[in-house]
Amino acid sequence: MKNKLIIALDVETPTKALELVGQLHSVAGMFKVGSQLFTTAGPQIVHDILAHDSRVFLDLKFHDIPHQVAGAARSAAELGVSLFTIHASGGSEMMQRAVESVNEVAAKGGFRSAVLAISVLTSIDSTILSQIGVTATPAESVLRLVKLAEASGVAGVVASPKEIESIRQTVSRAEFLVVTPGIRPSTNEAGDQKRVATPAAAIAAGASYLVVGRPITGAPDPLAAAHEIVSEMERGDSLLTKGTDQ
Repeated sequence: MKNKLIIALDVETPTKALELVGQLHSVAGMFKVGSQLFTTAGPQIVHDILAHDSRVFLDLKFHDIPHQVAGAARSAAELGVSLFTIHASGGSEMMQRAVESVNEVAAKGGFRSAVLAISVLTSIDSTILSQIGVTATPAESVLRLVKLAEASGVAGVVASPKEIESIRQTVSRAEFLVVTPGIRPSTNEAGDQKRVATPAAAIAAGASYLVVGRPITGAPDPLAAAHEIVSEMERGDSLLTKGTDQ
């Protein structure tokens, strides 16, 4: 299960980020580099994490005209990140161009990164959707964007744990990735995320990867917290296996 755990390095400095990588690389399959850390440290932080024999999820949520996103996707793939994100709401051409860029890098002998489409951010609920003129519910919006993303050829999507089961019922590819933030152990508060679930529930619902930040990086003992998350994930995997066998 540890290979399905992505630890979010949403910290202020590269020094702190690399301290966490050194402490936690044995219990996590990947580390997420988001906007805050990447803006501070730049591409070097990706190289530094890879040098620790760890994988990187670059979560910069590219959303621009197709030409710009294609270029950004190429750069991400050339960095050697395992996963990176674009916004599904950018449309099919934008997503297709990103996938084409990744394929071009791989065809030249480079790393084949997986393109993930962002559906609806876990901080967004119906009230926020209505503020920006969207009348559909978060769940309805997610499924519409997921269908568009799959048709555009991306490897998977990022979605809240509340939509995992409906996504699995909607997509046709069994290998389609569902990467799930909004993970909170039962002893933690939700914070600014609206659509959350426990690690066990998310894995049992069919999540491919779980992204966990503050419950681990903000804990008094991050390593112990990470081990507890993995234990909860294993319980969820047992439930999923039992359900499959029935």
